[in-house]
Amino acid sequence: MNLLQTKNLTKSFGGVHAVDHLDILFEGGKIIGLIGPNGSGKSTLIDTLTGLLPMDGGTVVVSDSVTLNSIRPSDIATYGITRTFQNVRLIGQISVLDNILVVLTERNVWGALFERHDKLHLDAAENILRKVELWEKRHELAENLSYGQRKLLEIARAVSMKAKVYLFDEPFAGLFPEMVKIISAILKDLRDSGIAVVLVEHDMDIIRDLADQCYVLDSGELIAFGTPAEVLLQEHVIDAYLGK
Repeated sequence: MNLLQTKNLTKSFGGVHAVDHLDILFEGGKIIGLIGPNGSGKSTLIDTLTGLLPMDGGTVVVSDSVTLNSIRPSDIATYGITRTFQNVRLIGQISVLDNILVVLTERNVWGALFERHDKLHLDAAENILRKVELWEKRHELAENLSYGQRKLLEIARAVSMKAKVYLFDEPFAGLFPEMVKIISAILKDLRDSGIAVVLVEHDMDIIRDLADQCYVLDSGELIAFGTPAEVLLQEHVIDAYLGK
């Protein structure tokens, strides 16, 4: 099933098309690599799909049924979409555990902090924190975690949203190999449960290992689509990465 699709999607800055009349779709049960050189439009696309940037043209179709010509960040959870950021965004002044409980309970931060958490919430939080090996850190303030641990916690928060489409913007950047293994396993579990996993990534070894399909962008345009083995051998993709 096509869980998220763009039709003629456009985002411009001045006279520059950062997303140039883009037609792509993200299917459930797949990890889809979104790759391209720096400045190709990958993060701009993610920001547009999640309402951080307004779309200038085109539409976004959710689950083959809802057509949108504008998106607000506050609405993306309603459409079954969630994301992570290149720069980790957590609530640093509360505990690791509370960062997860905020997501599992009320979407309003203060409502979540003062809501009574039952065993179901706590069990779910423990399960996801054990997956990212942060259960022993559950009482630590999020701001006191290492960089890698903060990235793992952001992944855990996203997974707790139980979305249909996950947009991961460079989740592996700056991580040790053991942390890469943890996140890779989580992404594969999401895919195997029928979710669409979109992965923005510069490390082509990770793309080869994880991605079922790849979209390649350059200057906001789609220049290639296929399996990693197919697209990474195409001459115009190689030229885009080498700046030719």
